[in-house]
Amino acid sequence: MAETHGLMERLEKAVTRLESLFSDPHRAGMECDAINGVNGSIAPYVEAFDRLLNGSVAEFLRQSKILEGDVKTHAEMVRAAFQAQRSFLVLASQCQEPQEVREVTWSFKRHLLHPRRCFVMYIRGGSPKPGPYVKEMNDAATFYTNRVLKDYKHSDTRHVDWVKSYLNIWSELQAYIKEHHTTGLTWSKTGPVASPMSIRSVLTSGSCLSPPPPPPGPPPIFDTETGKDEGTASRSALFAQLNQGEAITKGLRHVSDDQKTHKNPSLRAQCPPVRSPTKSHTPSPTSPKNSPQQSHAPVLELEGKKWRVEYQEDKNDLVINNTELKQVAYIFKCNKSTLQIKGKINSITIDNCKKFGLVFDNVVGIVEVINSRDIQIQVMGKVPTISINKTEGCHIYLSEESLDCEIVSAKSSEMNILIPQDGDYKEFPVPEQFKTAWDGSKLVTEPAEIVG
Repeated sequence: MAETHGLMERLEKAVTRLESLFSDPHRAGMECDAINGVNGSIAPYVEAFDRLLNGSVAEFLRQSKILEGDVKTHAEMVRAAFQAQRSFLVLASQCQEPQEVREVTWSFKRHLLHPRRCFVMYIRGGSPKPGPYVKEMNDAATFYTNRVLKDYKHSDTRHVDWVKSYLNIWSELQAYIKEHHTTGLTWSKTGPVASPMSIRSVLTSGSCLSPPPPPPGPPPIFDTETGKDEGTASRSALFAQLNQGEAITKGLRHVSDDQKTHKNPSLRAQCPPVRSPTKSHTPSPTSPKNSPQQSHAPVLELEGKKWRVEYQEDKNDLVINNTELKQVAYIFKCNKSTLQIKGKINSITIDNCKKFGLVFDNVVGIVEVINSRDIQIQVMGKVPTISINKTEGCHIYLSEESLDCEIVSAKSSEMNILIPQDGDYKEFPVPEQFKTAWDGSKLVTEPAEIVG
């Protein structure tokens, strides 16, 4: 909630600042150099945006106020964002497009986008087709509004009315974009050029121009005199030794013939003297590097058209409902868990899982198991293909409808297919060893028969 209030305060400041700039002609004229804006008649696309605010947006606010709580708070954020968008449209209708407008709109987007990216409160200047983008975000939000309708359809009609008013905003916004901003925001052709810095400051703060950041402080001063003196002294000593010339051998000890191994064979049979460890030859103790195992938060969510099931531990009640043909499921690094997928889905992938169980109804594409161990799969309906790669231990329970399923395996072991017979399952192992022979024209490979 703290983030919500903070975002609302920033939006309110931006709206208040923009409204004050464009509502007072004298003030706007005084600050023309700061914002490069001019006063004139309202552009047609601003008037159309006002009709959107007074229509579907106002109805959404009214329905949200009835529900109160977080819904009302969130609706106020939507209202503030739409008001900020209107002020930006007014600015665009009176000023020419600045050269760095894309950088400005990117900063603007960060303040107006919902964390879940459901609310698109701007007409993207750099996007050729903003309408389809709004539709895409609306479709993503429909997944959750359908759940609201399912939960309150027969119990509380206020929530049903709220969903209708919410979806109506985006339908009318798409129509508005199609009519006025099909290929993006249209800037004025005759007004002064808007300053990117002034736009950014107006949209993100309460002041007209943000002061420049303070200059960086002086670089840190390091005490390097001591190290420099030591390095100079050691180099001087080294050069002094090298410059001794013939006198450099005076420090060497004379070795007599009885101490030379090539002239005294008896020394070869003796063990070489044990070299006392010095500082440079003493092995440093190596401590094992115990890198802490990084823990990840478990994930079970729909991301676009992909169901993500990740890092589940000891969970045997995982269920995915309301699946669609275009959706896929990706299961990653789950351990000692069981997942049930109801309905019909496009494909399922199990990757890096251990002791994992999967039960599903129908798959129109493929079920793939990769880099896993001790996997159990039960088919309740139909599946055309099951692929097993680099997996140790995989049991597949087929249904009567899925007996025509094709199972493709590679670099895997301990695979068993269980076929339903007389109310029970009969187990059939998948061959792991093969025999290849040349028949005169081609190689022939067949499972090897183990006799024993």
